[in-house]
Amino acid sequence: MQTRRIVLAAMFLALGVLLPFLTGQIPGIGSRLLPMHLPVLICGFACGWKYGLAVGFIVPIFRSLMFGMPPFPTTAVPMAFELATYGMMTGMLHQLLPKKPASIYVALLSSMVLGRLVWGAVRFAMLLAGTKFSWELFVSGAFVNALPGIVLQLALVPIIVIALQKAGLISCERR
Repeated sequence: MQTRRIVLAAMFLALGVLLPFLTGQIPGIGSRLLPMHLPVLICGFACGWKYGLAVGFIVPIFRSLMFGMPPFPTTAVPMAFELATYGMMTGMLHQLLPKKPASIYVALLSSMVLGRLVWGAVRFAMLLAGTKFSWELFVSGAFVNALPGIVLQLALVPIIVIALQKAGLISCERR
């Protein structure tokens, strides 16, 4: 079982690095569809909170260092904390909540809100180091500009998680 989680986590890490290439030619679309978020959210459900946290933190930093996107440190560092929160919380909540389809939405929504708050907190901390950040930038970056990605996540993640459960690739047992 541990080997399967490691393999799945590596797959989600690779997807997190590769999916942004689908929207990379049009940066405005990528920042709205949030392609890096999808594999991290699913990783938490599929592999548990430890792997979700690790994959979430590694993907934006790794991608930034390899390809220069997202820009380091102003975007990649807050995003690493945000995605680490997503992966950790989907994994923890999936483990703790009843194994019902509605629980997937509860875990997903809770993770998305908490991750965005963590992103804002890190951006605010970076403000103290001289970067620009305001309430308007927080609301815009976390919710308004991200709305298409939020809708995409709410539509795709539960379907994918349920499909992976039915295929036997995700266990519903407690970890």
